[in-house]
Amino acid sequence: MLDERFPNSRSGLTLWAKTAALLAMAFVLAFGAVSATPESAFAQTNQREVEPESPLAGNVPGGHLGNNSDAEIWRAVRRGEGGLVQSDGDNWRAMRNGPMTVFGAWAVLGIVGVLALFFALRGRIRIDAGQSGRYVERFNLIERIAHWVTAITFIVLAITGLNLLYGRHVLLPAFGPEIFAAITNAGKFLHNWLAWPFMAGLVLIFVLWVRHNIPNKKDLQWVAVGGGLFSKGVHPPAKKFNAGQKLIFWLVILGGISMSLSGWSLLFPFQYPMFAETFKVFNLIGLNLPTELTPMQEMQLAQLWHTFVSLVMIAVILAHIYIGSMGMEGAFAAMGSGQVDENWAHEHHSLWLEELKQKERTAPEPAE
Repeated sequence: MLDERFPNSRSGLTLWAKTAALLAMAFVLAFGAVSATPESAFAQTNQREVEPESPLAGNVPGGHLGNNSDAEIWRAVRRGEGGLVQSDGDNWRAMRNGPMTVFGAWAVLGIVGVLALFFALRGRIRIDAGQSGRYVERFNLIERIAHWVTAITFIVLAITGLNLLYGRHVLLPAFGPEIFAAITNAGKFLHNWLAWPFMAGLVLIFVLWVRHNIPNKKDLQWVAVGGGLFSKGVHPPAKKFNAGQKLIFWLVILGGISMSLSGWSLLFPFQYPMFAETFKVFNLIGLNLPTELTPMQEMQLAQLWHTFVSLVMIAVILAHIYIGSMGMEGAFAAMGSGQVDENWAHEHHSLWLEELKQKERTAPEPAE
């Protein structure tokens, strides 16, 4: 019941109700007008009336427009400006899962196909004169140990590395997630730890064989006839290593060093960036490579380069394994027992065999 001391109270309440309704309607109309205003116009008005750092009207510190951001700001974010978003991850993933994966498949499967075709057409390269039954030492124990340490560790590194690239496409559907996870985890452990003896083997074979792998004029003669690999009865002269073996030697040494450096960077992430400094050297010869790289970009480049070099080396070593085993009669004995048949040595390394015989002829007689 209204207080009788205020006879106009009812009319006063009615007035307040009408005023409140009008204010509510005005607010709705004003909100609708603002909502209908183009976003860019609102942003411009907001910037004129409120200082960039002011928290009023929902402004974000730093001068950003927050919910009112336009396309240019999002493009800047996408490019990684200000360190908000690192978009190079998309580029890395696209390269790794696209061209790198395709290249790897063609490189590995392609070389296997080429070797199979070569074997079908050429067959096993036999000793034309047949085995003589007389043997000479091709490689001593230290040389064979250095070779097999490097070879075995590389094979394990190659298999575990290929699993990281193709395992989810091949092993995961075949064995299921549990077994695949166990295989991959064990492979990661082997890959990381066997890298050390592999690098030690590289150093050892370099020290032992670098003097025998310096190119000379006789190598041109070997290359001119394809090393006799494509024709029976053709045996160009060669010293301890022929031109083909020298090519493999330098590919293994240089590729192994490059692969080891990128692998070192991956083993100790963000501690040993190397691409920015390397690009500076290449830019001295006219290239225009980026020299301002973020730590994350360094890691992404290291991973891509490590994969690329590894795939090239796998293809090269597959050819080397073929020639050193089933591809050529008598070749495996060089790294097996270390002793090769004299006729094999004469056909494939005649200059080296002649040097051995010359040393035997000039060697002093043992004291009685």
